[in-house]
Amino acid sequence: MRLGGLLQPGDLICLQGNLGAGKTTFVQGVANGWGSLDAVSSPTFVLVNEYRRPDGGKLFHMDAYRLESGAEAAELDIDSMLAEGALIVEWPERITPVLPLDQLRINMDFIAEEQRQMRFKAKGSHQDQILSELQQALFGVP
Repeated sequence: MRLGGLLQPGDLICLQGNLGAGKTTFVQGVANGWGSLDAVSSPTFVLVNEYRRPDGGKLFHMDAYRLESGAEAAELDIDSMLAEGALIVEWPERITPVLPLDQLRINMDFIAEEQRQMRFKAKGSHQDQILSELQQALFGVP
């Protein structure tokens, strides 16, 4: 996916949506566009997956569904992950207090078996730039 090619260390993507909305499938596309050497799988039980790129880049994929509090998420050292690579978080609403304010939030809704609706909201100047570049790439609209 084109979004993957825009990600840099420190970028935070937050995916919200009900079960079955397509969050992990979306991450598979982002990781592919980012250049991941590793297959993407749901980190529901391991909490965080790390994907590698040939140039040594890292992409982290967190599933916060099973976390009970922001304190549990803080133990995962989100700041270190962001220092090393980009981070995509599924179920970010469960750990909002420990997440940086600068983020690209994507709300996903199930419409039909092969159709989803996505609403993007950028918070921060760098995320505004990512969203603008993504709009340009997808729709030719800045």
